Amino acid sequence: MQSIKGELKKLDLDKIRQRANLLSSTNEVAAAAEPKRYRCNQCKDELGWLKRVQLSDKPFDYRDQWEDCPCTKERAIERLMKSSQISDRFRKKTLSNFVTDGAAAIVKEAYQAAVEYAESFEKIKDLPQNSAALLGQSGAGKTHLLMGVSNHLLKKGVAVFYFPYIEGFSELKDNLDTAGTRLQKLKTAEVLFIDDLFKGGKKDKQTGIKMPSDWEVEKMIEVINHRYLEQKPTLISSERDIAALCDIDEALGGRIHEMCKDYMVIIEGGMELNQRFR
Repeated sequence: MQSIKGELKKLDLDKIRQRANLLSSTNEVAAAAEPKRYRCNQCKDELGWLKRVQLSDKPFDYRDQWEDCPCTKERAIERLMKSSQISDRFRKKTLSNFVTDGAAAIVKEAYQAAVEYAESFEKIKDLPQNSAALLGQSGAGKTHLLMGVSNHLLKKGVAVFYFPYIEGFSELKDNLDTAGTRLQKLKTAEVLFIDDLFKGGKKDKQTGIKMPSDWEVEKMIEVINHRYLEQKPTLISSERDIAALCDIDEALGGRIHEMCKDYMVIIEGGMELNQRFR
């Protein structure tokens, strides 16, 4: 009886193997029959190189045989996008899809400043006043506008690094061993976008105003001062205006004002300016 069961099991396994082999061979045939798909049909994914046509009257020069494929720039932009720390959701925020219809005059002014900064970036990037700041009322579109600037620059091949203040400092505190490396990235990024600078904090017992920790202030002074001295473009959104930033640290507020004064809008008002309620 056992030998019969063994034969049946062997038979079943043989059939299963045959079926598996048949499926594998069928897939291989299908794969072989299907033409190879390339991401780029021009260079056939050959590292972004295209071979030039050799002119008969031109002396042979190996260096002149190859040129960059248009896909090279596209791949470079993709790499910049991935390293920017900008989420897929925020990549959809552009200057063109920011709604200005029915918006308050000061919100339109912030929009105009963002557009002018994006258009002027190549001319001003090496100047002392090469940064932008949108400050004031929560929900007025500050993050959207500066994210729109960031996405515009990324598509032009400019490296932007996004640092959301609350989440960013939470990560720094949770990983103190790597905080130095992270802060160095903030200092040296081609363009740095600090979103919601000094948001939150603990209430001061005397004033009742929420204030960041001394450690946070110290690290932000370190980053902003380095970028100020090196003339590195910085984008800043914050619910605090320049006076409030100076209350935290006067030198820091002064640096930000000087860096951003040509493209700075302070949005003052109430909930009527909140884009989220429109």
